[in-house]
Amino acid sequence: MPGGPLTIWCDLAAPEPALAMLRAGVAPHLLVDGADLAVAQADVAFGRPDADRCAEAERLEWVQLATAGYTAFDRAAVRAAFAKRGARLTSSSSVYAEPCAQHLLAFMLADARQLARSLRHQLGDRAWMSEATRAASYLLRGQTVVVVGFGAIARRLGELLAPFGLEVVAFRRTPHGDEPMPTFGLGALEPWLGRADHVIDVLPASAETAGFFGAARIAAIRRGATFYNVGRGSTVDPAALRRALESGALRAAYLDVTDPEPLPPDDPLWSLPTCVVTPHSAGGHADEYERLVRHFLANLRRHDAGQPLVDQVI
Repeated sequence: MPGGPLTIWCDLAAPEPALAMLRAGVAPHLLVDGADLAVAQADVAFGRPDADRCAEAERLEWVQLATAGYTAFDRAAVRAAFAKRGARLTSSSSVYAEPCAQHLLAFMLADARQLARSLRHQLGDRAWMSEATRAASYLLRGQTVVVVGFGAIARRLGELLAPFGLEVVAFRRTPHGDEPMPTFGLGALEPWLGRADHVIDVLPASAETAGFFGAARIAAIRRGATFYNVGRGSTVDPAALRRALESGALRAAYLDVTDPEPLPPDDPLWSLPTCVVTPHSAGGHADEYERLVRHFLANLRRHDAGQPLVDQVI
């Protein structure tokens, strides 16, 4: 490499097998524990570094986050600091797109086949509610799916849903024109909410998205639709969501993220029979840290070769 070995700052709290893979894979570069070195003294950072410290670090040329989200870095001051010195920021969205998309598909199939209803009876009265359960079940075919927030998760979800014959449309701040499904600006969302069978929230946390699904937008969703959230809990007004579930305006809600997190044990959402909560586990998978390391090492080789980086956001 023309400039010599790089100093790589890392604070990834990973199991030893993943760290061993990382140590072996970065050679001939120097890997340093984030607890032993300030990020300002590194050329590359991998993990969850502080955004402001990265913005101030004149030497730092590339940051790869071990997360799909990058909210703390998505600020004008941080972007300007990176742009001024030509630094780059990449996420790990490629690592989390598959598990999150599969989690959403599992949610949708569970609702269609009424698995939560059957589980409640199994753990409760053990009633054999065959007719009622069959009548409440439905097919994922010919329905309309509205995905709010387009990125790697929405792209992969669209692929997984393709065999079901669904109408899938997406909404994002600025459509790029290369999306594999009809994609519109957020300003065009409301009419589609009124015809949706499934509304899927994959919005990131930001000042713009805080409370995005408030009382008005939740009320705009077609009665009997199902709501899903694997984005961020802060994008939904929990009280408005609870009211819609209690009134029957929404058929059900499947939430992997909540506000606050963890969801307090006495929160009413826990006890609503039409609400299923998973503990922010959509992105989790057994080889998660190994995949994070492999993703970073592949990008490191691209960085060394002067090639474009995968999942670059700045």
